[in-house]
Amino acid sequence: MWYLCVFFHRLLEYRKAEFESLAGLFEGCSGATTLEWRLPEDHHPDSPFHFVNLPSEEMARDIAGRSILVKGIYELWGEGRSFEELEEAINSYPDDRKLPYLAPGTTFKITVESFGKAISSHEQSDRFQKLTFIPFKEPPKPFRGKVNLRNPEHRFCLMDNDDYGDNNGLPPIVQRRIFFGREVGSSDRKILQTYQLKSRKYLGPTAMDAEMAFLMANQAQVKPGKLVYDPFVGTGSILIAAAHFGAMTMGADIDIRVVRDGRGPDCNVWSNFKQYGLPMPLSLLRADNNLPPWRSGLKEVFDAIICDPPYGVRAGGRKSGGRKLLKGVIGPYTVPDDKRTDHIPSTAPYSLVECVHDLLDLAARMLVMGGRLVYFYPVLREEDSPEPPEHPCFELIAEQILSYRGLANHD
Repeated sequence: MWYLCVFFHRLLEYRKAEFESLAGLFEGCSGATTLEWRLPEDHHPDSPFHFVNLPSEEMARDIAGRSILVKGIYELWGEGRSFEELEEAINSYPDDRKLPYLAPGTTFKITVESFGKAISSHEQSDRFQKLTFIPFKEPPKPFRGKVNLRNPEHRFCLMDNDDYGDNNGLPPIVQRRIFFGREVGSSDRKILQTYQLKSRKYLGPTAMDAEMAFLMANQAQVKPGKLVYDPFVGTGSILIAAAHFGAMTMGADIDIRVVRDGRGPDCNVWSNFKQYGLPMPLSLLRADNNLPPWRSGLKEVFDAIICDPPYGVRAGGRKSGGRKLLKGVIGPYTVPDDKRTDHIPSTAPYSLVECVHDLLDLAARMLVMGGRLVYFYPVLREEDSPEPPEHPCFELIAEQILSYRGLANHD
């Protein structure tokens, strides 16, 4: 069945990829899931309004409730260029689809929204009056219902694109379009307020933004019972999002002071999980991406690897060994037992290309079949720019651009 999906006007290239990843999650499919999409008439591809064909209302509700970038999903009762066309479309929509939600004794709520514009209460009232042809609570009597603004059984929404493109950088609309539909599911972005960085106890200079961390967890199809690994765990922002969705987590970092000490017993990676009442990571290791745990015999255990490899000035990559060891001036050594507690190994620069090649190798060995690798890779989108590294064990499912000016290290 076709549904109207309304996206938030954010991270435009991430929207469909997140949606299709969640569709695969609720379908039980770990591979690429390609859905059938189409745009409303006269709409630009970056429009917040998209039609999507989904197998069930239950899936639509599940996706909307989990998604970070979906505002709501609606069963469309009608659309048109004017309220006259809208009325004609709604009246022609099958009664067997409408009547169960217009039954006597039911409660409902109607909201009015316009993309890119705040609508005054006076404008909302005028638009409500144009919907009087729908028998919510007026005669004929068999279809009377009651308005309930706090906890209605059924929610409806009147939407238009009256100011589409005026203040949001998109091409201006060719023709106004008005939509009316029954809400099937809506997003709960309150979790982003709960997990916002400014209220978190332990932060580093490159802690992953909560919205992006949750988006990456959705792309990785995280769910209860899955084991998620972040080889560049830092202060744990990505694992916190994975733990919120019920996954078991495990992390590693080259800096033992980050994973072990933090800024004290009450300000460390563990305290971040405790702050939100989330299950603690199974373990946090002092480990390198280029010296991964599989060398001890550990293989194919992770359902997802989600990470933000080190790059840039503030978080440049480092690897163990030091210059003398890597050049062969000195051989491998064992740290004496009495010095292990306070020992900080020597490190050397670790280029991003080398780091990502090691990451792909690690993921190929340690992900279960069908597991997902989700990571950031900064590039300059120019004609002669090299493509991100590939690996024969992986299929590229989605690639989203964060900025067309080239990615910089994030806060």
